[in-house]
Amino acid sequence: MEISSGQNRSGRAKALELLGLAQRAGAVERGVDAARRAVREGRARLVLIAEDASAAQLKKITGLLEHRTVPCRVAGGRAELGAAVGDAALSAVAVTRGEFAESLLRHLPEHGREGADDASGGR
Repeated sequence: MEISSGQNRSGRAKALELLGLAQRAGAVERGVDAARRAVREGRARLVLIAEDASAAQLKKITGLLEHRTVPCRVAGGRAELGAAVGDAALSAVAVTRGEFAESLLRHLPEHGREGADDASGGR
């Protein structure tokens, strides 16, 4: 699966706006290490990765999600993802509250980056 240049940009913009709300509500873990920790501790309800995350960062996340049912989606570039949560460029974030995760999943395409969805347990 490749990232499509025709991805629903308005859906992505809405998702990034919702991510900002989740951040203000204290429902976001920022960065690859924090996201991995949230997944390991069972707090992550959704993992968002940047479409331009390095292969090494992507492998850290997808390897951890391989045997878990936490969904994983692509949500823009590193700069966009970081800006959405008021931070510098980020390769990944974890959403820790179900209501935010559900809303974000409605706005993000299921297939974004090769390997990202396969690592989420088929979700």
